[in-house]
Amino acid sequence: MPQGASNKKKYTYVWVSAVILVFGIFTVKEVAERINNDSLVDKDRMIGTSAIDDLSYIVNNGQKRKVPNFSFINQDSVLVTNKDYLGKVYVVDFFFTTCPTICPTMTQNLVELQETFKERDNFAVASFTINPRYDTPHVLKKYGEKYGVNNPNWNLLTGEQEKIYELAREGFYILASEAEDAPGGFEHSGMFALVDKEGYIRSRMDGFGNPLIYYRGTITEKQGTNQEGEPQQITMLKEDIKKLLEE
Repeated sequence: MPQGASNKKKYTYVWVSAVILVFGIFTVKEVAERINNDSLVDKDRMIGTSAIDDLSYIVNNGQKRKVPNFSFINQDSVLVTNKDYLGKVYVVDFFFTTCPTICPTMTQNLVELQETFKERDNFAVASFTINPRYDTPHVLKKYGEKYGVNNPNWNLLTGEQEKIYELAREGFYILASEAEDAPGGFEHSGMFALVDKEGYIRSRMDGFGNPLIYYRGTITEKQGTNQEGEPQQITMLKEDIKKLLEE
């Protein structure tokens, strides 16, 4: 094998490892296939615009990524589907009520968003539990009351565990899994996804023209950074929600 090809292959695998570390749910085979097909990093991310401060669509294989169909029960035992969110800008997260680590911070950040956009009836939140065996509508209701969830468009959703995990992994590419060794018995990333009024996943771009894709939900604005020095992204999320609300 030529030396140049060997180096290219080496750098590709280094990049693959970095992607796996960030997303936690892609297999090497899946990421390698996406690299080969140019579907994970698509030059046509911005549909109809190239402005750096506009919000990009997430594009895979030439298709803008849209939230797939879902149907779950909320904290009031009411059936909620993705169609109920059409016409609204909403934030998606995956959590569980007995989480001993990042979920309280995530929920506090969502409450902060709730208060910021309390005058906007087309702002919403969809929070999916990854421990539905325990998180019944009654439990979710109590959890919402504890943290001050009062936006009628904020649904704490529960249902069949595998369907929730499928939504997380295949619909959003967000880590959600049961793991005995993880705190509380479940693994999740703590990322927020932003969805526009038509159901498309959106995000801002970084300085290199790459979509941010997700927003870090585990650090509050007051904290600024976490112990590893990673910055909070709730301020950016607020700005981007406002942009989508005005579209």
